[in-house]
Amino acid sequence: MAKVKYYYDQESLSYRKIEVKNRRKVRNVFAFIAAAAICGVGFMFFLLSTPVLSTPTEISQARELENYKLNYEQLQRKMTQVEHVLDHLQERDNQIYRVIFETNPISEDVRKAGFGGANRYKNLEGFTNSDVIISTTERLDILSKQMVVQSKSFDEIQRLALDKEKLLAAIPSIQPITNNDLTRMASGYGWRTDPFTKARRRHKGMDFTAPRGTPIYATSDGVVKRADNRASGYGKHVRITHGFGYMTLYAHLSGYNVKRGQRVKRGDIIGYVGNTGRSQAPHLHYEIHKDGKAVNPINFYSGDLNPVEFESMLEAASRENQSLD
Repeated sequence: MAKVKYYYDQESLSYRKIEVKNRRKVRNVFAFIAAAAICGVGFMFFLLSTPVLSTPTEISQARELENYKLNYEQLQRKMTQVEHVLDHLQERDNQIYRVIFETNPISEDVRKAGFGGANRYKNLEGFTNSDVIISTTERLDILSKQMVVQSKSFDEIQRLALDKEKLLAAIPSIQPITNNDLTRMASGYGWRTDPFTKARRRHKGMDFTAPRGTPIYATSDGVVKRADNRASGYGKHVRITHGFGYMTLYAHLSGYNVKRGQRVKRGDIIGYVGNTGRSQAPHLHYEIHKDGKAVNPINFYSGDLNPVEFESMLEAASRENQSLD
């Protein structure tokens, strides 16, 4: 119930009741409502402008920002890990793999090069976090480029490894006659006395004496180029091309175990010791040619002789004696 208000009337010396007109009552009500509305709106804006109270949309956006921040930090850590792994691979590539296969290392300028020329990230400018977006994108691009360079390097190393494997298979590395079948190493490479003319002439191979019919082995992988007796002085002989400029010749055979065009592996029997052609006694005349020139076979027995056996053969091959052909 509303309170009744009074005022003191000095003329009548008594209290009289204050009578409020209806118009004034309505005006007061509207004034109160307006003042309350203004205060309410102001208070609402105050709350919205402070972190004390957030709208559902702001709360959702804040969560998304926190999630993006977490993902960004994880991405940075992963990129750092990838960079460390890639640095390790690059170091091994230059210091180990390329050294083994005797090829030049890839320079740091090539590996770490950035991107020059036009602005690649112009479409990323103008945003609130453009600097972060651009730096991260550029870092990813550089990592991608380094991985492409490293991938191509590994492809090259793989090709070099395959070539190295083929090269090792092509290089003659065993004796054409086993030690069990070998009577002796009769004559070595170099100047020797001709058994027929007794004059000094250059002996292009090594002579291994063994009984007639002793197996002769291919000293490395290759293809039989010739298996005939149409070369002067060699009698029945076999020539094998091995690739990488290597060719081996086996002369004075009694018979063949291969034919022209046949592919052979190291250790395959290609023929048998004989005494055909310009030969003084049953033996094998063995030559190695590199890029068309005869070389000393003594340096190509790494897969067959131990150090003691090699020293013994080296001593015998170094003596200037009479050859058998």
